[in-house]
Amino acid sequence: MTTLAASYRPLAGMFWMFSAGISFVVMTALVKSLGTTMNPIQAAFLRYVLGLVFLLPALRAILTTRLTPRLVTLFGLRGIIHAVGVMFWFYAMTQIPLAEVTAMNYMTPVYVTLGAALFLGEKLAIRRVAAILAALIGVLIILRPGFREVSTGHLAMLGTALMLGGSYLLAKRLVRDIPPAVVVAHLSIWVTLGLIPFAIAVWEPPSWRDIGVLFLVASFATAGHYFMTLALQAAPVAVTQPVTFLQLIWATLLGALVFHESVDIWVVAGGTLILSAVSFIAWREAVLNRSNLTTPSIAPKL
Repeated sequence: MTTLAASYRPLAGMFWMFSAGISFVVMTALVKSLGTTMNPIQAAFLRYVLGLVFLLPALRAILTTRLTPRLVTLFGLRGIIHAVGVMFWFYAMTQIPLAEVTAMNYMTPVYVTLGAALFLGEKLAIRRVAAILAALIGVLIILRPGFREVSTGHLAMLGTALMLGGSYLLAKRLVRDIPPAVVVAHLSIWVTLGLIPFAIAVWEPPSWRDIGVLFLVASFATAGHYFMTLALQAAPVAVTQPVTFLQLIWATLLGALVFHESVDIWVVAGGTLILSAVSFIAWREAVLNRSNLTTPSIAPKL
């Protein structure tokens, strides 16, 4: 009991999740700053290639982990699904405002919850179903079909959330047999491999500026996930997840002040509704203490 109390540090968890949110928003802003100077598929590939340097601390664990044909298949499948999601995300960044990318990214945990019910046998209680419906209403508020044009960028973000949700579910399967650090490392390796043919098809010599920006993207993405890990170690996701709402605020402010994007109150309202639904699901699971269930994670690995 004493150990549990010592490990429960809600303020520390909220601080680390706040730091993770700042890192992820800076990451998206850096990608946005590339504009149309580079094909988004090539940008996604270079982000992962440059990010491979951060795997060096895990190199021994990667090399000593025995991979069965089943695990290789799962890693490969996850790599392909995640690579498609990353390409969608980089494309969306060139098409729609930062705030909309951030708000629609909150749908990933909703897809995870649905996928866990469909493929992992988890049961959907009425409260979970209600939260999912609320999140879907949030998407409709953001998109407002019939009242404005739903662009290819919006469709790409819907695809991003779906693909990353599938990647998360495969990770849940993989961590049963492989240490989490090795699962994360293999994701970077397999996504890089999966992006190679697409990057070759659109390849153009990148500028040193673009390479520098994409290395910073990889750095902030890695920092964000490290901070998120520290947050989840310090406090339950039900405590830390509401802090991720600040990501939407920072993204809205950055979009307005740096990229001169208009502030859309409907996007903020829809994103708030989606995140509230996801946070409610996490809170209910904490109350019920059903640790075997898939607790939604708000920050997919990009």
